[in-house]
This record gives sequence, C-alpha cells and structure tokens, in this order.
Amino acid sequence: MPIQYARSLTSHAGSQRTIRHLGFTLAFVAGATNAGAFVAVKLYTSHMTGIVSSMADNLALGQFTLTLGALGAVLSFLLGSMVSAIMINYGRRRA
Repeated sequence: MPIQYARSLTSHAGSQRTIRHLGFTLAFVAGATNAGAFVAVKLYTSHMTGIVSSMADNLALGQFTLTLGALGAVLSFLLGSMVSAIMINYGRRRA
C-alpha cells in the first residue's frame, strides 16, 4: 500500500490533493532532517529550510551579518528559480 501511495504522489496525472500531500511530505522530511542534524551536529543541513532556520537563529542571537548572508542566499535561490521558470516556459512555447 505505501508504494502505491508514493507512486500516486509522483504520477503525471497529479491532482491538487496529491500535490498538497507531496508538499506536506517533503516539508516534513526537510524539517525532520534539520531537527535531527541540529541535535547531532548543531548545524542545519537541509538546503533552503536550513538556511531560513539558521537565519532565524542568527537574527535572534543578534548576528546581523550572518542573517544578511542567509537572506542573500534565500533571495538568490528565489531569483534563480524565477529566472529558470521563465526560461523553461519561454523555451517550451518556442519549441
């Protein structure tokens, strides 16, 4: 049963419900990875959620230089995602 559920989440015919379930599952895994790694080595390891978590920690600790560095990484990721989406959609439309 679990493998059928996983296959339904990654199928091409995904509904809004399956997309939402996939998002919740990925967010849970990222959060669990961050929590486990922080307990084990005192460092957030998951990419974007880890950067945002460390940014919040640094902000709370008053380390504003590190907070700005993490903010720059988040903004770079978002900008790169937007540019990639624009380029991919442009390429698809132009074939």
